[in-house]
Amino acid sequence: MAIEAQSSFKGENVTGCLYLVPTPIGNLGDMTVRAQEVLQAVDVIAAEDTRNTGKLLQHFAITTPQISFHEHNTQERIPQLVAKMQAGQDVAQVSDAGMPSISDPGHELVVACIAAGIPVVPLPGPNAGLTALIASGLAPQPFYFYGFLPRKTGQQQAELAKLNQQTCSIILYEAPHRLAKTLQNIATICGTERQIVLCRELTKRYEEFLRGTVADALQWAQTNPIKGEFVLILAGNDHPEIMTPVVDQTLSLAQQVAQLMDAEGLKPNQAIKRVAKENKVARQVVYNEFHHLD
Repeated sequence: MAIEAQSSFKGENVTGCLYLVPTPIGNLGDMTVRAQEVLQAVDVIAAEDTRNTGKLLQHFAITTPQISFHEHNTQERIPQLVAKMQAGQDVAQVSDAGMPSISDPGHELVVACIAAGIPVVPLPGPNAGLTALIASGLAPQPFYFYGFLPRKTGQQQAELAKLNQQTCSIILYEAPHRLAKTLQNIATICGTERQIVLCRELTKRYEEFLRGTVADALQWAQTNPIKGEFVLILAGNDHPEIMTPVVDQTLSLAQQVAQLMDAEGLKPNQAIKRVAKENKVARQVVYNEFHHLD
């Protein structure tokens, strides 16, 4: 396979560039001088939410026009943005906060630009995951970045079962209204004694790091008002060879079967076999309960 080279420097009669510009995750003082210069110089800014980015631009007196670019209009916008760059215009892509493409829009546009021979120029800057990791006190490297887990319980537990085999620190993102549920699933799959750090409102006035076991974090989430966006840093598994169940054994046998079918797309007989093995009961017992047989 041949290596494809890309130069980030523009010569004469070439296309425009795509600039990937990180924005502050809270503290506006984290906006770099280079990021401001690029946003001022480009022809258009592709923003995840033009209202949020508009406030940022106003703060730094940047008057560059915006165009919306988010998960719901990606297919419509990509050809438009690529055409602008092929015509010689420069485009800066930003998300609401942090790095484009990292749990935010951007990846598909990068792929399209590469395919069209358009230079892609990344700027360094704020990132919630790494900011949380270096202050967590857990091993900073190697690490595994995952981002947001699936919302459905079965799918989330299935993903956690895979992550539970990682020996390195794991970076997760979570919204405040889903935090307690996610911590309960982490406790179910990874155990309650694993070390975890809840990183809240990073770089903002009420920045907070809550360090302890999964049990400690779950108790905190169940007894305190939960506000702000969270980054979770979960310690790696010291004993990955010990497989943990991928089903919630606090559920009935029939519910466990249904959970496996939903999370992994298993057929009933496959799920019944797994549930029987993990609960150390006869397969017929699970079969009878699932099919409501006496």
